[in-house]
Amino acid sequence: MKVSYFKFFLFITLLSCDKKAVDPILPEVEVNPIVDNSEINRWIYLKMKDYYFWEKDLKDLNDTDIVLSPSDYFSSLLVKPGETDRFSWIQESSEELKNSLNGRSTIFGFKYKPFYANPEKTRIAFAITYTLKNSVAERNEIKRGDFITKVNGMDLTTENYRTALNNETATLTLGNYLKGTINHTDKTVALTKEITQVDALQYSTILNILDKKIGYFVYTQFLTSSDKKVNELFGEFKTAGIDELIVDFRYNPGGYISSAEIISSLIVKNLNSNNLMTRQIWNDKQMAGKNPKDFDTNFFTSRSLVGNLNNLTTLNRVYFLVSNGSASASELVINNLKPYMEVILVGEHTYGKNVGSITIEESSTPKKWNWGMQPIVLKSLNAAGESEYGTKQGFMPDIEVIDNILPYLQFGDPDERLLNAALSNILGSVAFSNARKGVRKASGDSFVPTDTEAIYGEPLLDRKEMWITEFPWAKNKD
Repeated sequence: MKVSYFKFFLFITLLSCDKKAVDPILPEVEVNPIVDNSEINRWIYLKMKDYYFWEKDLKDLNDTDIVLSPSDYFSSLLVKPGETDRFSWIQESSEELKNSLNGRSTIFGFKYKPFYANPEKTRIAFAITYTLKNSVAERNEIKRGDFITKVNGMDLTTENYRTALNNETATLTLGNYLKGTINHTDKTVALTKEITQVDALQYSTILNILDKKIGYFVYTQFLTSSDKKVNELFGEFKTAGIDELIVDFRYNPGGYISSAEIISSLIVKNLNSNNLMTRQIWNDKQMAGKNPKDFDTNFFTSRSLVGNLNNLTTLNRVYFLVSNGSASASELVINNLKPYMEVILVGEHTYGKNVGSITIEESSTPKKWNWGMQPIVLKSLNAAGESEYGTKQGFMPDIEVIDNILPYLQFGDPDERLLNAALSNILGSVAFSNARKGVRKASGDSFVPTDTEAIYGEPLLDRKEMWITEFPWAKNKD
C-alpha cells in the first residue's frame, strides 16, 4: 500500500536591515490528493464479508465510502453499532490488540471504581477494587480498599475523572473514609505506567465455617496463561473435599473461550464428555458445507492443554459473584452450567454479551499494514439452546446486592459484602450471623457510584470480550 503524505515547504525571507521594503515570499505548499485507503479498506470489507456475524446485512462494496480512514471505514460497515453490534472494533496496531487480549498492556496496575466522595457530589474518589500482582501499583503498596482523591494535585471532579489517569505518569493522593465522606490525606504515590501481565487468578482460599468447607476464588480475565494455575487450584479444592464453591467474576470482562470451557469443565456436576457444553452459530457462509458436529459444538472434557483437569464433579450448585462488569466469557461459563446444576448469581445484573470474535490481521510477509480487527463472528448457546443474556441487562441476579459499601473489605473476608451474601445463603443467615458474633467488623457507608463498573482506565483491558484463536472447523484436524 502506498501512502501519500502532505509535504509542506516553507521558505522564510529575512528582511534586510536597510529601509528598503522587501515583498515577503509566501509559503509554498505542495497539495497532494486524499490519502488512498482503498486497498486496506477493500481488505477490511472482504474479511468482514467472510466472517462478520451479520454479513448478510453488509452494504455492497460499491455502496461504501472506500476513501475513509480504516477506522472510520470499519465503523461504517457495522450493523446498527451500539445496538445490534455493540462490540466489534478495529485497531491500528494488531500487535497491541493481541497483547491486550492476552492481558498484557501498559498500565498502572490497579482497577478502580469512581464514587462521589461527599454528600454534595462535588468531588470524586477512586475506590481501588484490586491491584494486579507484580505491577507498579502493588510495589507501591496500593491495595483493595484504598482511595485516590487527587491526581497530580488536582481534585477529582465530574469534569476530569474520566481522563485523570490518561498520562503515562501520575502522582496520586490517597484518601481515607471518615463519617460519610472520603477525605484527602498527606500520603502521595508517584507511579509510571509499565507493561504488565495480568495474573487472572487474583485470590483464592478455603473458608471453614460451621463444618462447611467453601472454596472461593477471584478470577479477573479468561487467559490461557492462567489455565494451569486454575487447574492446580481446583486440585487443592478437590483434595480438601470442598462442600460449596463461590466464584468471583464481578471484575471479569471476559477473554478466551477455551479458558471458559476449562473452568466450565472443572465445575460441572457429574462430568460427562458426551454432554454438550456449548454450541456456536456463525454466519451461513462459514457454516456452509461443514459438519455441525465438528464445527459448532463443544463438549465438557476431562483433559486440556494443561493435562488432566481436576474436575470437582460432585457439587450440586455453584455461586457466582457478579456485577455490571461481568461480561462475555464470564457469562458463557454461567450459561454453560445452567442446564446441568443449580447456578446462583449474587450481586447485580451482568453486562450482557453472548457473542464472540476473532482477531483478523494482514497475513503477508512483510505485512502491508499493521491494522488488526476484532469483529463479532459467532453467537453461543448452551445445551438447552439458551442464549437469553445478550441484552444490556445480561443475567439478572438471584440475590441482588449493590456493591456500594465503602471502604471495600479484602477478598476472602467473610464480612465482605458480596461474599457475605453468598455465605449467608449457603449457611443460613441466622446461623452464619451467630457464627460471626464478636468478630463482625463495623460496616462502612453506602456511596453512590458515578459509573456502574470497575475499570482499569485502559480502553484495551476494559473491553468486554470472548474470542477464539482456532477456527472450529479445524479443531479436530490431526
